[in-house]
Amino acid sequence: MSSHTATTASSASWPASASEAAAPATAASAAAVATPATSSTQAGASKALVIGLAGIAATALGLLISPPKTVALAWLIGVSFWTAIAIGMLLLVLIHHIFDASWSVVLRRQFEHGLASFKWLALLFVPLLVVTWLKPGFIWDWTNLASPLHGGHGTVGEDVLYIKKAGFLNTTMLTAMSAGFFLIWMWLSARLRKASFSQDGDGDVAWTTMNRTTAAFGIPLVALSLTGAAIYWMKSLEYHWFSTMYGVWFFANCARGALSIGILLTLWLSARGDYRGILNKNHLHSIGQLMLAFTVFWAYVTFSQYFLIWNANVPEETFWYNLREINNSDGQPNQWKWVGMLLLFGHFLAPFLALLSYRFKVTPHIIKRIACWILAIILVDLCYNVLPALKDAHGDPEPFLSLTLLWVLTAVVGVGGVCAWAYLKSFPTAKLIPIRDPRIGECLTHHE
Repeated sequence: MSSHTATTASSASWPASASEAAAPATAASAAAVATPATSSTQAGASKALVIGLAGIAATALGLLISPPKTVALAWLIGVSFWTAIAIGMLLLVLIHHIFDASWSVVLRRQFEHGLASFKWLALLFVPLLVVTWLKPGFIWDWTNLASPLHGGHGTVGEDVLYIKKAGFLNTTMLTAMSAGFFLIWMWLSARLRKASFSQDGDGDVAWTTMNRTTAAFGIPLVALSLTGAAIYWMKSLEYHWFSTMYGVWFFANCARGALSIGILLTLWLSARGDYRGILNKNHLHSIGQLMLAFTVFWAYVTFSQYFLIWNANVPEETFWYNLREINNSDGQPNQWKWVGMLLLFGHFLAPFLALLSYRFKVTPHIIKRIACWILAIILVDLCYNVLPALKDAHGDPEPFLSLTLLWVLTAVVGVGGVCAWAYLKSFPTAKLIPIRDPRIGECLTHHE
């Protein structure tokens, strides 16, 4: 596609109503029959891979500059961030099928391409497991029973709170469960992609039935596996802490991250001209409504977790928040208190107020900025949950604004580049949109 065509497409006005969207629907469907052109996509894939490898190399360089554990936790954040987005894509595809939704058919295809990243995310997670086996206690203290407890009150192996959880928190279980999580996500993704892509060729409605069946058992599997992943990878860094809301918190971030990436992908395709006559204001409005819903959901879950722990006032629970508000050494507020305030206003209030506006949801450059902000604040949220596990001799958490933050950014760029490469490599392997999905006609003429 020429630059003139792409410019024309990006500046074209959105259809104002369903009737205007319906007019080009037939032509758009015919244009979408052809497999997307591969030249620009292949070039983009190569660039993404180079960026990803550069980010990985930069993170590895951090091992020569910073304490290795800080780099390892930064890598954990990078992998968890993109895994959360991939899980969100998987869940949204499953939810699409279980509800037999029509408006999201076009967006679904981009999520299906995004699911190609799971096998690479699994590979990028492997170094964390290898290090854990070679040097127990390096990342998760409970993987080494001789690890000293903070405050000098014995070791992990002597800790009654660990002993009660030892059947769950051990290196063998961590490895087996992590492998199981990725296998579940990859298997479900393969089933969904096979059925969807095959339907483009033969139009058999049986593929739709297959995906509905997959969704019926897939949603519980993903719910359980994402909860287990959040507990093993992040929550267990402070294994004394207990929260019944943690898996739901992670789910909220998964969904918000996937919706934000979905906005960026659809607007990118629209700017290229691929979605000309396909995407309209109503699609953006529907995605924006879901973004608003999950913003409120995240706030509800996060407030409930804080309120229940504060109200119960149990030391094994309250210490987690105390650590993120005041220093043990002098009782003064630390940087994490202000990060918590940023999450309160940035993760909830700002996007909530912005997404209340219909105009903001359907104006491409505005909703794009909202999506980028949400992705950035999700990353801050993961840092808030992981990095305070790094403590000094007094038991005070490492400040948020430290060199570790640089390695978090390089890890996110590195893993993100690999994920973008996987998406772009998958992109030319299927039609631009699911042209023979039974609901494609309703999707192309979607209205509120």
